[in-house]
Amino acid sequence: MAEQGGCLCGAIRYEIRDGAAPVHHALCHCRDCQRASGAPANSWSLFAKDDVTVKGEPGSYRSSEHAVRQSCSTCGTSLFYLNDQIFPGQIDIQSATLDHPDAFPVQGQIQTAERIGWMGSIDTLPSFERYPG
Repeated sequence: MAEQGGCLCGAIRYEIRDGAAPVHHALCHCRDCQRASGAPANSWSLFAKDDVTVKGEPGSYRSSEHAVRQSCSTCGTSLFYLNDQIFPGQIDIQSATLDHPDAFPVQGQIQTAERIGWMGSIDTLPSFERYPG
């Protein structure tokens, strides 16, 4: 079964070809990802562009000389990262936007030199299944 995903409002939907596997799936701690999302880290699954079909027209932002970040122009959900210099013919998908985010296990962490300090001990904090009452 093909994996699917999309933005919060549903204006952008994408489908990953049945049987396609990510080249890699990593949790990125770089400062650019932090600022682009407002989150301490982002998970990215890299696929061949030919394995991904996008429905809707994401907005594009050139975040550096070679990189383009794409998001929904309506709700702002960050979706894709394109960089033909380092990922020719590939597309990075924010894996939390998948309908089933557990479909592809994360394989590692990257750009940890820019990891926010408190992220290194996050597993020691109290954890609640839902917002505590």
